[in-house]
Amino acid sequence: MAVNASAVKELREKTGAGMLDCKKALEEAEGNIDKAIEVLREKGLSAAANKAGRAATEGAVASYIHAGGRIGVLVEINCETDFVAKNEGFQEFVRDIAMHIAASNPKFVRREEVPQAELDKEREILRTQALNEGKPEKIVDKMVDGRMNKYYEEYCLLEQSFVKDPDKTVAELVNEKISTIGENISIRRFVRYELGEGLEKKEDNFVDEVMAQVKGQ
Repeated sequence: MAVNASAVKELREKTGAGMLDCKKALEEAEGNIDKAIEVLREKGLSAAANKAGRAATEGAVASYIHAGGRIGVLVEINCETDFVAKNEGFQEFVRDIAMHIAASNPKFVRREEVPQAELDKEREILRTQALNEGKPEKIVDKMVDGRMNKYYEEYCLLEQSFVKDPDKTVAELVNEKISTIGENISIRRFVRYELGEGLEKKEDNFVDEVMAQVKGQ
């Protein structure tokens, strides 16, 4: 069966396996991501995939407060053992993710968390945009699929480009840490507060300030 590029990308981010291996695994699993992960694990093609099913109930909660107290973040990241949770490399990773969340303002950890109602609304907006651009009806749905990937990249933490290294996604960074540390790692949840959020106030670009601070480190 034909496998679309977005599915290959998602599988790569979840497992760290190579593009061709991901494509073959998806073909074998008939497009099912979870089954494709099992295929990769069975073939030993991915360090991250080999650890994906292991329980991660230890970890750390980290906070990041932007200078002046304008933006605050709490994030919970899990690993398998208390030993790793106290490891300096893991602690640094957790702090980096908290800082990234402050700068990039994601809404969700992963695309599976986006409410269906929000997805339906976004698809309808994108479909209307494409039709208003004069695009043929027969290609509109494919265009919407492509633009929805942009939506995920903007709002889903794991699919965002990591602020300290934009050449890799947060998911790819997680997989690197899994391979380095040797345990399953999972970003479970986060909360982000921005001073005056939801109140009428003059426009301040706090996010740009955080981004400048992150890149200066």
